[in-house]
Amino acid sequence: MSNDDLVLLAELAKGVTVDRVGRRLDISGRTVRRRLRGICDRIGVATAIEAVAWAARRRLI
Repeated sequence: MSNDDLVLLAELAKGVTVDRVGRRLDISGRTVRRRLRGICDRIGVATAIEAVAWAARRRLI
C-alpha cells in the first residue's frame, strides 16, 4: 500500500468527506472514490469503513 493510499485512509478516518479529501490532495472526488475502490479490492474489503478499520488495526494510520 502506497503512502498516498495511507494518507487518503487517514483523512477518511478523521471524518473528512471524500470531496474534501480530494481538495486536500489536489485530486477530484471521483479520483478519490476510484482510488478507494482500488484500495478495497487490493486488501479484500467491501467498504471504505472496513478499509479504514483494516489500516487502523495494522497501525498504518
